[in-house]
Amino acid sequence: MDKSTEIDKAEDAGLVRHVTEFMLDMGVPAHLKGYHYLRAAILMAEEDMEVVGSVTKLLYPEIAKHFKTTEQKVERAIRNAIEVSWIRGNAETFEELFGYSALTGNGRPTNSEYIAQIADKIRLETGSGCKVS
Repeated sequence: MDKSTEIDKAEDAGLVRHVTEFMLDMGVPAHLKGYHYLRAAILMAEEDMEVVGSVTKLLYPEIAKHFKTTEQKVERAIRNAIEVSWIRGNAETFEELFGYSALTGNGRPTNSEYIAQIADKIRLETGSGCKVS
């Protein structure tokens, strides 16, 4: 194995760790299936924000294929994970990220809004490149 592959794997592991820590701060319980789907979605969006613009045609099918499940189950599990984090999560983090939280009486963000905001925040924090078309 060459050095560049080792570095790429270390960077990928660091990115996954960063996303995981962020999701836990957002209050997404790790025991939910949606947690794993959501992390995959955020990592995909962090790499290519185009997927957020077409969650039903690009994002959900790719995650469903990877986890050997259906697109409908992916969407529902992600929605459930976001709902749980919205109710139980860190209100300050939501305020910072979205400008509102459950405490302000606003409805929760949509799946694509949630994924896009977190992916963008992670991309800015890590300084990683994002493919933009």
